[in-house]
Amino acid sequence: MVRDVFGVTPDPWQDDVLEVFPHQPRIAMKACAGPGKTAVLAWLAWNFLLTRPHPKVAATAISGENLKDNLWAEMSKWQQKSPLLMEVFEWQAERIFARAHPTTWWMSARRWSKSATPDQQGNTMRGLHDDYVMVLVDESGGVPQPVMSTIENIGSSAKEWHIVQAGNPTHLEGPLYLACTSARDLWWVIEITADPDDPKRTPRVSSEWARDQIRTYGRDNPWILVNVFGKFPPSSLNTLIGPDEVSEAMKRFYHPDKYEHESKILGVDVGRFGDDPSVIFPRQGIVALPPRVLRNVNSVQGAGTVARQAIEWGSDGEMIDGTGGYGGGWCDQLRLLGRTPFEVQFSGVAHDRRYFNKRTEMAFDAANWVRRGGALPPVPELVGEMSVPTYTFKGDQMILEPKDMIKKRLGRSPNHADALGLTFAEPVFKAALTQLVAQAHARTEYDPYANA
Repeated sequence: MVRDVFGVTPDPWQDDVLEVFPHQPRIAMKACAGPGKTAVLAWLAWNFLLTRPHPKVAATAISGENLKDNLWAEMSKWQQKSPLLMEVFEWQAERIFARAHPTTWWMSARRWSKSATPDQQGNTMRGLHDDYVMVLVDESGGVPQPVMSTIENIGSSAKEWHIVQAGNPTHLEGPLYLACTSARDLWWVIEITADPDDPKRTPRVSSEWARDQIRTYGRDNPWILVNVFGKFPPSSLNTLIGPDEVSEAMKRFYHPDKYEHESKILGVDVGRFGDDPSVIFPRQGIVALPPRVLRNVNSVQGAGTVARQAIEWGSDGEMIDGTGGYGGGWCDQLRLLGRTPFEVQFSGVAHDRRYFNKRTEMAFDAANWVRRGGALPPVPELVGEMSVPTYTFKGDQMILEPKDMIKKRLGRSPNHADALGLTFAEPVFKAALTQLVAQAHARTEYDPYANA
């Protein structure tokens, strides 16, 4: 059907899925990033709608936005390639139906509110019963398990039923993980990889790109495991760094000639509440110096302290936590004092697309800096604040767990670790180097009208 109706030739792994579909009620596609799994879901849905009498099809995904932008858009894309499907079916924003039988021959988009309880999530998929039923679950790696538990009921009275899920192996729990592990005997599982050394790799992912990513980050990197190899990251990798690694970094010592040529950066985490301190953390290259902790200070007092330390130490740049507006006043006051602070939004966009936001990127940069030999001051709070946080995946990007969850487990806010992380927010050049560049630029400027 895919060849005849859509005029395309499926990839080998896609052919495997299409061939087994009529004979397998449960199919799980565990995939790397970008192999064309959503297209397969759309092909199967159109096949079921076109070839079964009065079928009922439901589609869901990790979020309503994901469903709308991916699978539902894919359904429209393939319908427009087929005059037959355009004639027989009507596509709408949340429903596709046969024009001749709109109430009994359809496919619907199912979604749940972000604030929904587990029971409410499961209720999204209730009421799907008939002789021919199918459920498609896109990006199932992060779909709540209650949703899948409800979906399993569709086979109770059907003549033919199918559950097809597809996703990246981003979570060590949930529908995709269970289908690939403890419930493997119930599912037909296909593993799709972009490994450049695997002859069965998907051709839709550039082998050159895959090799570059592996060279850059290493074969054991969790982002590489998920997005290139299509494998689950081991549970031991869901923390950024171990407590022993942090403690060992506190024992390191470097002679100043190893780092005195590096930029001096102040990372300033502004306390949100009365019991949370504000922390000023200095770092110069491979060495982080003892931080300064402030409590119960206003923006004028805090900015004044930062300015004095910056001047006395000769700081080349100050990175201020501006999340939620708490650090905005500090930045304003620092500018009045003649400094040029950089206001960092933890929810901002990361430079490296592996990370969901700036906060995650900074935390990983700090952990990797420690692993590369970074020297930490003997600050006991750092051991827990750096080793307790865990990360997971949102789509194909890594994301650090929410700060309030870390605070709940630690019994305090991780302000020391956040302040250290801020020193990695943006590249900072030494003031002397900046001046030299400016002077060189001035000497080479040419004004064609100078002698006019």
